[in-house]
Amino acid sequence: MKQATTVLIAGAALLLAQSVAAHHSFSMYDSRQDLELAGTVSRFLWTNPHCQIRLVVADASGGSVEWELQGLSPNVLIRQGWTRDSLKAGDKADVVIHPIRDGSHEGSIVRISVNGQPIGTVGGGPFAAP
Repeated sequence: MKQATTVLIAGAALLLAQSVAAHHSFSMYDSRQDLELAGTVSRFLWTNPHCQIRLVVADASGGSVEWELQGLSPNVLIRQGWTRDSLKAGDKADVVIHPIRDGSHEGSIVRISVNGQPIGTVGGGPFAAP
């Protein structure tokens, strides 16, 4: 009986460790670099495990580029004062991000103002990785 309990506990510990390792971190973003973007929200996904914003930003050639921006979970954002209606397509947003290290148009949101009003926690930002 004692051996079966030990095997069961060890198996549960392995499963737990595997699920923790499966969750990705924010290490793909360069937290030493802040990049400011101004653009128009094309999509806001209020979803787990991370909320996402697509932001259309004017580029140097007069065209536009769509950025994929990642935030924290809705649970964390609710505690920061957000709702699922904090952003909508067409909103003008000024965003500070940590850009992704590979240079593509992606980033982790640090701070955001929408239509001139900051949303979420001011300072460290509602999206700042722990």
